[in-house]
Amino acid sequence: MTGTPYIVSDVMTQTVVAVGRDAPFKEIVRTMEQWKVSAMPVLEGEGRVVGVVSEADLLPKEVFRDEGQSPSQQRRRLLDVAKAGATTAGELMSTPAVTVHPDATLAQTARIMAVRRVKRLPVVDGIGMLQGIVSRADLLKVFLRSDEEIEDEVRRTVVSYLFPGFSHAIHVSVQEGVVTLRGHIRDTSLISVAVRLARAVEGVVDVEPQVTGESTEPGGPPAHGS
Repeated sequence: MTGTPYIVSDVMTQTVVAVGRDAPFKEIVRTMEQWKVSAMPVLEGEGRVVGVVSEADLLPKEVFRDEGQSPSQQRRRLLDVAKAGATTAGELMSTPAVTVHPDATLAQTARIMAVRRVKRLPVVDGIGMLQGIVSRADLLKVFLRSDEEIEDEVRRTVVSYLFPGFSHAIHVSVQEGVVTLRGHIRDTSLISVAVRLARAVEGVVDVEPQVTGESTEPGGPPAHGS
């Protein structure tokens, strides 16, 4: 994987455990246990995603086995009551499914997961056909990039871009994903830009600017990166 930003197709899992609409309750439980997953896409036809069934969708059957709940408590949880009587994936699933496209950036995907409070997303094409699945753990794969790879990208996409002809004046080092920029430049306004662009490189944990420069204001004192 090279270049930024990374997209979902770079990190997603292409082999997906899924079930059909008619999959019975016990088959769903067995499949989740066998593959150690907590949620699965529900498919119809040739692989179109129509919903997602999760452990949370299955639990009401056990919860409502307790006869101690009052009618008013059950009325407040009508959806759970309905799911407690469900026997197939089509009846249990949450629909429409929250999905993401293969070309979505990892930042966009993380935002969807946070807003919708889900741990994984089916990846679908333009007509809703399943292409893979992406999890929170997949989004963290970018932090497995080597320091050398990150350093090379910062040099190419940040230093060479901002300081053409003077990139030799900026030293880049990376340790455990933390980028350090050292050097001396004339235009101090570019220091904050360099920091912002370096932070946008996939896999960067933090940026420490140790860049000094001359103030762009006439007669102003030397400025330092912050």
